[in-house]
Amino acid sequence: MSSSHVVKRLASTFTQRPSPPKGHLHFPQPSSTFPKGYVLTGLHAGVKKVAEKLDVAVILSTPPDGKPTAAAACFTRNAFKAAPVLVSNDILKRNGGYVRGVVVNSGCANAVTGKQGMEDAWAMVRETDALLPASASTEGGKKFEHETLVMSTGVIGQTLPISKILSGIQASKSTLSSDFSAWERAAKAFMTTDTFPKLRSRVFTVGGVEYRLAGMDKGAGMIHPDMGPASTSFSTPKQLHATLLGCIMTDAAVTPRSLQSALMYAVDRSFNSISVDGEMSTNDSIYLLANGAAAPQNSVPIDEETDPERYEVFKKELTDFAADLAKLVVRDGEGATKFVTVTVKGAPSYKDAHSVASRISTSALVKTALYGEDANWGRILAATGSVPLSPSLTTGEPTVIDPTKVSVTIVPADGTAPLPVLVNGEPENVDEDRAKEIMTQEDFELLVDLGGLGDGEAQYWTCDFSYEYVSINGDYRS
Repeated sequence: MSSSHVVKRLASTFTQRPSPPKGHLHFPQPSSTFPKGYVLTGLHAGVKKVAEKLDVAVILSTPPDGKPTAAAACFTRNAFKAAPVLVSNDILKRNGGYVRGVVVNSGCANAVTGKQGMEDAWAMVRETDALLPASASTEGGKKFEHETLVMSTGVIGQTLPISKILSGIQASKSTLSSDFSAWERAAKAFMTTDTFPKLRSRVFTVGGVEYRLAGMDKGAGMIHPDMGPASTSFSTPKQLHATLLGCIMTDAAVTPRSLQSALMYAVDRSFNSISVDGEMSTNDSIYLLANGAAAPQNSVPIDEETDPERYEVFKKELTDFAADLAKLVVRDGEGATKFVTVTVKGAPSYKDAHSVASRISTSALVKTALYGEDANWGRILAATGSVPLSPSLTTGEPTVIDPTKVSVTIVPADGTAPLPVLVNGEPENVDEDRAKEIMTQEDFELLVDLGGLGDGEAQYWTCDFSYEYVSINGDYRS
């Protein structure tokens, strides 16, 4: 008997709630909000068994003046990095942060596939390179050998049907476009167990100039990213400790070093701050392209060192946008019925607050209580107290949580009064009916105040564990 059948039999004696409908999270967006200078598409190449399901996406940067496109990336820290992660990191390192194409396949992760996996990833790069228009895309007078990054997602340990994928890449040329339908097709080609394509766009202003951001991502299971910067010479060191893939494009002009710095900051506060099931993938990757297609002629690219004011505005816009994309992944978590914001404040540092929020968000006991709509705040405290905090900057001694100063509050999303369940270490006389009322809502917040150990504050976004999650993952390969 399969695991999903066992789960269904065990669950039959309990009240089950289906995942809430999610179709409203995908909607048409005006073509004017998408960045200039990109063409893209999605198609069915035969990786997935069902012909109606798209499985290959191609994204090309084609700015009108043929200028180089800056690129940045954050990759999984998993030791078993998939072939597309290794290949893309190599290309960014060789090119110093410049590429013009991205190719994505879903249905097979091309992870733990040995030499054949590497050869297949390089073949996808070469085939997409061939679609790029002739360009003076050089840096220091040197021609780039490869200008395409690659992504794969799906089952681990299986090799790609590479001939089908290469044929699909060749065929994509006839449907490349820049309108909403093209962006939508590309977003659909990212999907595995996702229930809707995750696509967003926005217009923003830096220094009086209007630019655009657009991006797509995928993920519903195997979601607890811990991504670090690509291995370019200007990469910053690590700031923090189904697969998540994402690609963001902008028509602003940004230097590669500043693009990488902004992306790492944004990812730490978005994609590195979500969890569906606490499982880090071998393929997690986020790419960011900036082609400067909307930048005024002869303008200077945004740069962190030479133009910090414009850079900070761009970094904030990127971080907010990345958070919007990341939250869609949690909302589409496999079997999820709740979207829960975990906020931790009063920590010694942002890193400490982030670590505590991560631990709460990945606790199986907390997540099952969320599904059961049970205000079992003791589980939140147990998770909180298991995280070692940074040593004191003044004494060097380990920072220890004082249980008599910790407070926990359940905060409804509808604007009604929050419900304190623990105040300065003292349990409140909790109105269980009110707690249940809040936790039956699809959205709410768990707020943990560590009692003034510092001004560190961070948020994590997570969901509950349901019977459906076990059922989906019990029979994932079949």
